[in-house]
Amino acid sequence: MRRTRVLTAVLALAAGLLAGGPPALAADAPEPASAPAADTYTWKNARIDGGGFVPGIVFNRGEKDLAYARTDIGGAYRWQEATKTWTPLLDSVGWDDWGHTGVVSLASDPVDPDRVYAAVGTYTNDWDPANGAVLRSTDRGASWRKAGLPFKLGGNMPGRGMGERLAVDPHDNDVLYLGAPSGHGLWRSADAGATWSEVTSFPNPGNYVQDPSDTTGYASDNQGIVWVTFDESTGGAGTATKTVYVGVADKENAVYRSTDAGATWQRLAGQPTGYLAHKGVLDAENGYLYLAYSDTGGPYDGGKGRLYRYATESGTWTDISPVAEADTYYGFSGLTVDRQNPGTVMATAYSSWWPDTQIFRSTDSGGTWTQAWRYTSYPDRENRYTMDVSSSPWLTWDANPSPPEQSPKLGWMTEALEIDPFDPDRMMYGTGATVYGTEDLTNWDDDTPFTIRPMVRGLEETAVNDLASPPSGAPLLSALGDIGGFRHTDLTEVPSMMFTRPNFTSTTSLDFAESDPDTVVRAGHLDSGPHIAFSTDNGANWFAGTDPSGVSGGGTVAAAADGSRFVWSPQGTGVHYAIGFGTSWTASSGIPAGAVVESDREDPMTFYGFKSGRFYVSTDGGATFEASSATGLPEGDSVRFKALPGAEGEVWLAGGASDGPYGLWHSTDSGATFRKLPGVGEADTIGFGKAAPGASYQTLFTSAEIGGVRGIFRSTDRGATWTRVNDDAHQWGWTGAAITGDPRVYGRVYVATNGRGVVYGDTAGTGGEPDPDPSGTCEVTYRITNQWADGFQADVRLTNTGSATWNGWSLTWSFADGQKISQLWNGSHAQSGPAVTVRNTDWNGTVTAGSSAAFGFTATRSAANGTPASFRLGDRTCTLR
Repeated sequence: MRRTRVLTAVLALAAGLLAGGPPALAADAPEPASAPAADTYTWKNARIDGGGFVPGIVFNRGEKDLAYARTDIGGAYRWQEATKTWTPLLDSVGWDDWGHTGVVSLASDPVDPDRVYAAVGTYTNDWDPANGAVLRSTDRGASWRKAGLPFKLGGNMPGRGMGERLAVDPHDNDVLYLGAPSGHGLWRSADAGATWSEVTSFPNPGNYVQDPSDTTGYASDNQGIVWVTFDESTGGAGTATKTVYVGVADKENAVYRSTDAGATWQRLAGQPTGYLAHKGVLDAENGYLYLAYSDTGGPYDGGKGRLYRYATESGTWTDISPVAEADTYYGFSGLTVDRQNPGTVMATAYSSWWPDTQIFRSTDSGGTWTQAWRYTSYPDRENRYTMDVSSSPWLTWDANPSPPEQSPKLGWMTEALEIDPFDPDRMMYGTGATVYGTEDLTNWDDDTPFTIRPMVRGLEETAVNDLASPPSGAPLLSALGDIGGFRHTDLTEVPSMMFTRPNFTSTTSLDFAESDPDTVVRAGHLDSGPHIAFSTDNGANWFAGTDPSGVSGGGTVAAAADGSRFVWSPQGTGVHYAIGFGTSWTASSGIPAGAVVESDREDPMTFYGFKSGRFYVSTDGGATFEASSATGLPEGDSVRFKALPGAEGEVWLAGGASDGPYGLWHSTDSGATFRKLPGVGEADTIGFGKAAPGASYQTLFTSAEIGGVRGIFRSTDRGATWTRVNDDAHQWGWTGAAITGDPRVYGRVYVATNGRGVVYGDTAGTGGEPDPDPSGTCEVTYRITNQWADGFQADVRLTNTGSATWNGWSLTWSFADGQKISQLWNGSHAQSGPAVTVRNTDWNGTVTAGSSAAFGFTATRSAANGTPASFRLGDRTCTLR
């Protein structure tokens, strides 16, 4: 899946995200009375499971079952073996540092497994204004400290699948190396990542660029230093490893070595040329450095590749490629060694898009190879594996390809491939859409099929362009980059399929008819085919519309309140309207091309538009627009606006930029005039949800800066006062594309992120999930599993010792020594002072008699760290073991 996402407001315009609710009062909000309050929300993902490129998987070599994954724009994750799920680690990245959700490299400390490092930054050109950083954690990513760098890093740049660029010295774990892009060379830290300095003796900062003619700086950046590998056989505990290998993006000089702990460096003699070394993996036991080569930096492209083995003692190079060079049409990248059986090596043909990726395996150090699939009689294939995607059925893409293609595919962009260093049967690999894995890998060697399944639950990596929560039907419709979008009938379950027929590569906008929510429209990108589609059953099934001449992309689209007509502002041509389902479009007049369009939610003949500081209104169904006389609106095009359901002519508009008008505006006269809300310093989205108990006006939600604080805010009094509903641990970087409340559940809000999928929040006590109060007796086991100077990790097991099944649970206790939870998995938690409440997740709420639910957490502490005196389940005290 081709993912080159640029984070600009222009490419993330929201459209048609309209949530119903009770009739609204058309009245302006009074002045805000005070700074925003805060509410405690429980946050979850609307489950998709995957959806994006995973370029790196890192197993810790000192502790069993400790693994991490990095994504190009969606942060980093830690594996939870007990539940076979991933826990997000960078949700605390805030608005100003949004680029730090792009992870170019990860390193897990083999000496002290509590330590983990992430090199972060999304783009090296001016798309990301901030420099990169190295984040360091001493609690496995539950909390982080940041060391800023004097240059940018590119988690979503070309070459991001190479690596790992960040590495911890296995003997002196205070020493780390980082390979930098853009000609900035090799960097070193001697204090566990707190400070960094350039290794000035390193001779080559790299010179490979994907496309020197690219004026944006995206494809024309020097990909730099791409991996660092230590030879652990050359050193001892407490002293720096003597031999270090470094890979450089230079086709003539790809590999360097130091034999004096980084003081001096030499180009490895006799190395192959004409290729880039994507990976360098060392088997210290046998004395081999394995290298995967490609003629480009990837992750999409690559036409030729080779695999080589370098004997570290003799300096002998051996071409161990599994196929002849003339037979390759792909590069190699994914590369791993079985640490329990070091002669076993595996590699991927990462850029074999058609008919499928390929995975190779050798059990004799590259002397001979077998492959995951082979041709019997073309186009027929024989696979060594079976694929089970029942947990993520959308991975078939609803495709029915002709041989030799198959659905689901083994993968694409397979640059991450790792055998568990403690378990030869477990392998994981990343693709452009998911993490796949197997737990019976060694069946390969017996010619017995092994099973590949998604190993991705909890890892949500989609870029969200638009959201809608209709008043009936599915609670959530989403417009996503790369995988189109989904209809969620159950937020806790993975939908069976994305939107199809047509299947847009990215959906840019969607809307439904307010008085007929079964009528839905979406617009998006498609390489060949229509760019608009319609549904008459609430998004369950779709049929394609017809494009007007000149359309090149999705743009924004709006449905009339009764579904009788549509207004579309596609890329490539001007605004158009259609009566019926888009079989014939007519150009609208009076509105510029590229305008954002929306519909009035009451009057089916009224539509609105915005472009370059001007608001436009049509009262004849989109045929003609007139510019409003309203002034003082944002001057640029970074604007999202919505008409309020139940109130004809009432519009809320958010947007702007720091060098001009920026905030939230309200109109009650169809945009003839707007009033800017005081107290809202910045606002980027606006959405509506169910009115609060006792209120008549729908709840407002926005991603904004209010009272000097950036966050997700809620107002139940038409913007008079605001409550922050997220917290510093739940920020998700950039949240400026879309937001909507739920018209059926008070307090529930859906937030679009750029790489962490759709997150939704419920307020404690009044959300859609009441406090559970299971009956019967209970028992709690509380165990501290790890402890360090200022923190600890604990596991809690809650056992149902009664006779009735629990359908949800909520466990409370108080800390006596000032402990504060920093991260919790397999549950959701809230803490106020010493009081802690933990609720079940979507999958562990049902606890039958005699069975248990378990969760774990990391927390800060002072000198004392006593066990809580008691635990309560509802109104009952549990037995403490």
